[in-house]
Amino acid sequence: AIPPLVPQLIPAHPFEPRPISTYRYATMADVATRKAASSRLPPEVNRILYVRNLPFKITAEELYDIFGKYGAVYQIRIGDRRDTRGTAFVVYEDIYDAKAAVDHLSGFNVGGRYLVVLYYQPAKFERRQDAEDKQKELEELRRQVKVKKAAIAAADGQQE
Repeated sequence: AIPPLVPQLIPAHPFEPRPISTYRYATMADVATRKAASSRLPPEVNRILYVRNLPFKITAEELYDIFGKYGAVYQIRIGDRRDTRGTAFVVYEDIYDAKAAVDHLSGFNVGGRYLVVLYYQPAKFERRQDAEDKQKELEELRRQVKVKKAAIAAADGQQE
């Protein structure tokens, strides 16, 4: 089967008239590729999705069923630790499939819970980790200050 032809104008100088011979024919695939390339995606759009508010008992197969409807899923990682339960990372092979999943599955009800589907943003996760590390460091310093104060108070109590 021959693909349908779409006439397309080859640009000439803006002040020159364009003769009919400047038309070239492009296939629908060329037009679709150009349309996909010209439709700009926001910078936060990513192949990797971060999913929150999942039921704790959900399986990877159930997630593949849900997210696989929007395109080829490369990988799914479900949080299994106490602090990551109810979350997952879903990696799509194509960025447009990931965008379709975010558009359709944000707010989707699964097991009585409404999904929160976000694009993975490494900078945000690094800032969060940095904040947690700083908090731990601050707690350790406070503990050290308490120990020193107790030692100083004990030394003062022995001198009197």
